[in-house]
Amino acid sequence: MESALSVKGQATIPKAVREYLHLGPGDRIKFFLHPDGTVVILPKLPASRLKGMVRARRTIALDTMDSAIAEGATTGHKQTKKR
Repeated sequence: MESALSVKGQATIPKAVREYLHLGPGDRIKFFLHPDGTVVILPKLPASRLKGMVRARRTIALDTMDSAIAEGATTGHKQTKKR
């Protein structure tokens, strides 16, 4: 796909790309320039669109968390790095 630049330096994003990125009128996009010369275009998502993306985990009572923290502090557990 390609698009031509107007005299004002504007380009129309092809319909297939707009649909793929779920872009509509007034949506904003971000451009990322990479050292190898490529450019990546991504939609700028408002925080409200992130709601519901992560499933809720089980809830733990604050007292349970406090006692686990205290137990870890007294037994000298070392935190391991996860990769």
